[in-house]
Amino acid sequence: MTGKMSIGRAICGNRVHSTDMTDQQAYEVVRTESDFELRRYPQHVVAEVTVPGSFESAGSAAFRPLVSYIGGRNESNTGLAMTAPVIQQPTDDVHVVSFVLPEDVVAGDAPIPTDPKVRVRVVPEELAAVTRFSGRWSESAYANRVLKLSESIRAAGLTVSGPARFARFDPPWTPWFMRRNEVVIPVSVPTGG
Repeated sequence: MTGKMSIGRAICGNRVHSTDMTDQQAYEVVRTESDFELRRYPQHVVAEVTVPGSFESAGSAAFRPLVSYIGGRNESNTGLAMTAPVIQQPTDDVHVVSFVLPEDVVAGDAPIPTDPKVRVRVVPEELAAVTRFSGRWSESAYANRVLKLSESIRAAGLTVSGPARFARFDPPWTPWFMRRNEVVIPVSVPTGG
């Protein structure tokens, strides 16, 4: 599924409808469980930075170098479209925060960063369990959902194959109750499963 998402949204009944559009990372829904989707993400390219600090402050700390990169602060002075989600992967005392580059950017064609903090890398195709939620961007909300999703993965007969990550789809000024957030955990299907 590829698509567009809203920077501004309007509520109509109990459904959220998009108004302004931003490209979203492509994926295919392999199957839907009661509390998560099993998705296949194709190979894609990300620009990322590693930042110290709290879960809550990592996105802000990473934003400037990443938005500068896609805004043309790179060796070819090439601007790139903003896509969603912004991905955050906590590891120890640091967080790796990534912008998924537009779908038409392939390995070797991505502009070379001029800021040494920004790295560009290819992410291989992956199968992942994903749960969606609205709410604040807090470490406790993320940790609770990682725990619940991990339990659901085991109950579905899947195996966790990589670290969890947090995906946020909306800008910080979006009211917390309207934010689209996801927890993404790479999985594998056991042999014979």
